Parts: sequence; C-alpha cells; structure tokens
Amino acid sequence: MDVRRRLIVSLSLLLLVCPLLAADRPLLVCYGDSITAGFGLDAGQSFPDLLQQDLDRRGLAYRVVNLGVSGDTTQDGLARVFMALAEKPAVVVLELGGNDGLRGIPLSITQANLARMIEQFQGAGARVVLAGMTLPPNYGPAFVPKFEALYKNLAAKYKVTLIPSLLEGVGAHDDLMQRDGIHPNAAGARQVETLVMKSLGPLLK
Repeated sequence: MDVRRRLIVSLSLLLLVCPLLAADRPLLVCYGDSITAGFGLDAGQSFPDLLQQDLDRRGLAYRVVNLGVSGDTTQDGLARVFMALAEKPAVVVLELGGNDGLRGIPLSITQANLARMIEQFQGAGARVVLAGMTLPPNYGPAFVPKFEALYKNLAAKYKVTLIPSLLEGVGAHDDLMQRDGIHPNAAGARQVETLVMKSLGPLLK
C-alpha cells in the first residue's frame, strides 16, 4: 500500500472514530437565558464556550452544550426542558430566574418552576449546579432578598451545588458589563466562567 493510500485509509478511520469518541464524552449542559446564550458577545465568548476551553485545558473529557435562550423565563425553560433531557446530560448548570425577577413574576411561580426542572434533571440522573441571581437595588429591600433566598432554599431542599450569585464580582462593574447593565461583556464572561468552574470542579473530578 503506497503512502497516499495509507494516508486516505488513516483519515477515513479517524473520521469514523472521532464522532464515537465525542459521543462517549459525558455531557455538561448549560441551561439558561441570555447570560448563558452569550447575548451581545461574539461567537466563542459566552461562558459555556469558555467553560469548554477550560475543561479541555484541564484534561476533563466533558462536552459542553449551550442551551441558553435569550429572554427565557423559568416558565419558558420548563416548557423546553425535554430538549435538555434528550441530551442525557451528566451535569446541568441551571441558570434561570433573572427574567422572572425583572418582570415581577411571583416568587412562588419562579421557585416552583425551578423545582420542577431540578426534579426532572435529577430524575434523569444528572447532577445539578444551580446558578443564583440577584436584581437591581431599585426592586426594593423587601423583594430582592426574598428573590435571592429562593435559590438557597432550592439548593438546600434538593441538595444541589449552589452558585449564590452568577454575576458575583461582575454585576455593577462597568468594565465587566455591557451598556445595558444586565449582561456581562467578554471580560465579564471570563469572570463568570471562572466562578462556574470553581463550583463544577469537585463534581467533575
């Protein structure tokens, strides 16, 4: 067999094997709204994209799937949760609720929707990391603490890993946020990924 033919055969075998190797990698699904989707960022700058790069550097053989949809509330997330379950994830980073808070949706509804999603993910065998959120101070000293507390309550009830505030150290920092003051810029997304990876690390090892 000449060199050219051997090269063609080798490449053909590689093309057959690579998808199998990718399929064998456990899935890490990032399930959320615009912050997960990477609203306002260039391709490859969202925190799930950066998370994949980080995992690869660490030699952790997980494949990250970004299922973030801009504008989603917890009700929207619950309606499409079957899409995430179809991926058969090993780990889920659940980041929803921010739009509920901004729209003044009753906390009981937000908490119930998140609870049902956590139950479905856990029922499918996935480990869940719950990303907490906060709201701008103008939403009031009575509402904001209760909104933040619902994530703590869910984490305690379902014994899931909690990121108390996904935008910790990023929100309210003009150099890390886009002009809308809601979404992180590229530098902010890197900070978010670092925070997520810190929580994920013990689960993935």
